[in-house]
Amino acid sequence: MRKLLICILSAVLLFFQARAQENIQLKSGDLIFQNLDCGPLCDAINAVTQGYQGNKFSHMGMVLLRNDSVLIIEASGKNVHLTPLKTFLSKSAHPHYVGRLKPAYQKLIPTALAFSMAQMGVLYDDQYLYNNGKYYCSELIYDAFKAANKNKPFFKLFPMTYKEPGSGAYFPVWKVYFEHLNMEVPEGKPGCNPGGISLSDKIDILGQYK
Repeated sequence: MRKLLICILSAVLLFFQARAQENIQLKSGDLIFQNLDCGPLCDAINAVTQGYQGNKFSHMGMVLLRNDSVLIIEASGKNVHLTPLKTFLSKSAHPHYVGRLKPAYQKLIPTALAFSMAQMGVLYDDQYLYNNGKYYCSELIYDAFKAANKNKPFFKLFPMTYKEPGSGAYFPVWKVYFEHLNMEVPEGKPGCNPGGISLSDKIDILGQYK
């Protein structure tokens, strides 16, 4: 009898979780947080960043509804570009989370979207240096809402670290990565990450989206 009750409760819980996902109606300006499986680099990012409810987020994008299409504005790969929602979701088997600006800030969304669209084709920031004319995923979102907020910071920048927690030594993967770019590891330089933005008090996390 006890096993039967547990099975029933589990089924009910899964049902309501699925309904919750179905009930998230995406809007332009929503933020989607993603845990990519990109190997040691993503593992290193996840080791030093924290996201909503302890989730590990190594990528993010912003929703754009255009005609009947749901698109994601993202900085990844070679540049800033638009990606169909289905393609974006297919990049990771982990749950995706949707964040939405709180009502007091939603007036910023149109300008943030316009700024992001103006960056189409801008190169991906593989150096992870803020304000160098290129963009990584969360850097694009940071600058978009900064521009919308009359050029005042909306989300926060933090000192970036590429060191293994508790050791003081750089992750080997980061040493090789930046050596390949012929540059020093930008330890302590200001930057942002998807996990940090997911914890912002300016957004509400609506839940998982699949």
